[in-house]
Amino acid sequence: QLAESGGGSVQAGGSLRLSCVVSGSIFGISTVGWYRQAPGKQRELVAGIKRGDTTIYGDSVKGRFTISRANAKNTVLLEMNSLKPEDTAVYYCAAGATIKRAMGETTWPTESDYWGQGTQVTVSS
Repeated sequence: QLAESGGGSVQAGGSLRLSCVVSGSIFGISTVGWYRQAPGKQRELVAGIKRGDTTIYGDSVKGRFTISRANAKNTVLLEMNSLKPEDTAVYYCAAGATIKRAMGETTWPTESDYWGQGTQVTVSS
């Protein structure tokens, strides 16, 4: 359903681009986002995009990360620049109830969440 790619290791100040391909029964879903989880910390919102390409960002990444749709509309990109060691985490692509609520959208009580398998991003100082 959601397949991430593009993680890796980079030095502080460097850049990475993550991709999320949406497929299967949720192909065409318009609200997609990225979350991350570092060891010992809660999962946190990184960025989201919804219909009309309205976007939101977590405070810690504003001005450094950009979420967008690729020309193939079933792909969502996360461009990460000026990376810091504190950006080190597993990054997850998300669709469904949690990201929709984060973006102020109405959800059904039984609406599901969809998560990718995660991709590791490691930033060294």
